[in-house]
Amino acid sequence: MAPDESVVQIEGPWKHRAVHAGGTRFHVVEAGEGPLVLLLHGFPQFWWTWRNQLRSLPAAGFRAAAVDLRGYGGSDKPPRGYDLPTLAGDASGLIRALGETGAIVVGHDWGGLLAWTMAVLDPKCVRRLVTVSAPHPLRMRRSLVTDPFGQLRATRPSIGYQLPLLPERRLTRNDGSLVGKILDAWSGPGWPDAQTARVYREAFRIPTVAHCALEYHRWFGRSQFRPDGLRFARTMRAEIEAPTLQLHGALDRRVLPRTAQGSGGYVTAPYRWRLIEGAGHFPHEETPDVFDAELIGWLTDPEPDR
Repeated sequence: MAPDESVVQIEGPWKHRAVHAGGTRFHVVEAGEGPLVLLLHGFPQFWWTWRNQLRSLPAAGFRAAAVDLRGYGGSDKPPRGYDLPTLAGDASGLIRALGETGAIVVGHDWGGLLAWTMAVLDPKCVRRLVTVSAPHPLRMRRSLVTDPFGQLRATRPSIGYQLPLLPERRLTRNDGSLVGKILDAWSGPGWPDAQTARVYREAFRIPTVAHCALEYHRWFGRSQFRPDGLRFARTMRAEIEAPTLQLHGALDRRVLPRTAQGSGGYVTAPYRWRLIEGAGHFPHEETPDVFDAELIGWLTDPEPDR
């Protein structure tokens, strides 16, 4: 029997709430007071990926808000809207629904891609930008063509996700065992433990989550040569004016460090690149102490360097 949304209502030093933005209901988990930090997760996860930062950011004087993205966890799962411009609009609407005109935006994986997109489409909403394991979308597009034996090979699972129905079935059968294998394959040694993998496996088996999560990949793949994708690529050439921190695990086999490097070319504001040794695709979970030191050190620096 598939689990229901209650499996993402995990207790801790935070509060759960429903926030409506743009006609969509989002599950948001909040802790702390101070400047708003919006935390956006990636695939195949949900808000809980930020559980360490929901403790460390409030301790440093920030208000942290981790959201289940459209289609995930306890948020609405509409049939459409899994393109990056719409997802970026969701996140900008959430910032306003949380009572702020702008926020520090931290995004991992797909959350990072939509954070880059927010910084272009709604720059006033993004006061500072932090991307984790996420190259600028145009860097990713280009690397799929220019690095066939590197990034394209690393992205092979996403190519398989273009098929209908079968990928959803593979990801949810055997109690979501493939989700656990993905986490293990993309991370550095020693992560995740069995309990952590079980939490993500359960959350991914909530009805329609697997389909919605795969729609992100399908839009990115299928839009490459469609008018909407070409419009998106032209728009993303704009310069980013928010101070930007880019964090990446040195052992990331999903998004190669060389793919992410060079994203700073799109940023005219102060920019900092940090490679986290010993971490794979999930540095905020694999090495949280090192990650938090980099993140909070940069957030509390009034003049972040280039």
